[in-house]
Amino acid sequence: MDKKDAIRKKYLLKRKKKYFKVDSKFFTPLIKLLKKKFRNQHLNISIYYPNNYEVDILEIFKIEYFSNSKFLLPIIENHNSMNFYIWKKNDILLVNKYGILEPEKTKTVNPNVILVPVLAFDKNKNRLGYGKGFYDKYLNKYFKKNKKKLAVGVAFSFQKYNNLPTNNEDFKLHHIITDKGII
Repeated sequence: MDKKDAIRKKYLLKRKKKYFKVDSKFFTPLIKLLKKKFRNQHLNISIYYPNNYEVDILEIFKIEYFSNSKFLLPIIENHNSMNFYIWKKNDILLVNKYGILEPEKTKTVNPNVILVPVLAFDKNKNRLGYGKGFYDKYLNKYFKKNKKKLAVGVAFSFQKYNNLPTNNEDFKLHHIITDKGII
């Protein structure tokens, strides 16, 4: 088992044991960041449908600030690529081959803001995911063309790891939001 796999195993268990429900206050630092960076610009925000004790990002739907935003969910596609599609809170979801809920395919939409699920993170804004590289591939490709967009990891503060092992394919996030604020 390589070091990343050992960290994944440890943090999956840690997240399961320490999980707690967040409320809308969790997103206050994110709102401040978005107001500063995007002013009154319309936002296409990619989220994830929480599973496996991930931070419940769906709380974002309760916040007035986001009422005019379009929300997007990822769909895993051919060749382990990922794209984002518009999704409204009560729209139908389908289960993919990994057991993750996805929206129905419509037209792909590019997000201004990508909220990324995190298994572990470090002080340098490195992220450890589940190991398939979907987000890293998408973010590396997307941010070569779109420097003005924003990638924000979403995690509990207890998911912080001292110094994650990384490689050239890993994407360093712009910020990470936790229950203790934003990094």
